[in-house]
Amino acid sequence: MSDHRIASLDDLAHAYPNPMAPASLFKEIDHVDANYAALIAASPFFVLATVGPEGLDCSPRGDLPGFVTVRDAKTLLIPDRKGNNRLDSLKNILFDDRIGMLFLIPGCGETLRVNGRAEISCDPELLSQFEMAGKLPASVMVVHVEAVYFQCSRAVVRAELWNPERQVDRRNLPSPGTILRDITARNVAVETFDGRAYDEALPGRVKATLY
Repeated sequence: MSDHRIASLDDLAHAYPNPMAPASLFKEIDHVDANYAALIAASPFFVLATVGPEGLDCSPRGDLPGFVTVRDAKTLLIPDRKGNNRLDSLKNILFDDRIGMLFLIPGCGETLRVNGRAEISCDPELLSQFEMAGKLPASVMVVHVEAVYFQCSRAVVRAELWNPERQVDRRNLPSPGTILRDITARNVAVETFDGRAYDEALPGRVKATLY
């Protein structure tokens, strides 16, 4: 195994000998233009990557399309809605403000990548811009854009991500309650977890705490 490990840039070049297509470079810009703004406005979901003292984090973010606001060509505004309050991403940003974002658009093969630096704001005026269902976000992430580019559709096409016939029946997978029950069962310091009750209450809890 070790004899075939890629351990240098030369090894990498040998494994990937084909030159990069010019479009792969042309598509990257340092700001959000009108075309990239349109993709962001259409997206209801992105994945946020951060890094901090305790390691890496990759976190889902979702809301109605357009929930990420393009304030200007170099700035994005993102409301932070209710979650599990682990705050992994936000804690990472306090130590290292570099972030990566991957936007998905249902039905679209291309994804959009944004790299930049982020800060967290609780400015009342800023929070008020993102009121939803009578509730304000806990904070707003202000992203200072450094690079934007679209990713070609190969990964989404191979995955058949938007093919309704490929959707998995949720009942064929372990439920959240089952996962928590089995994990806590291995910890003698934790009392017995009622996974069934957790699953029964989960849909109502999610609906009641969306905002």
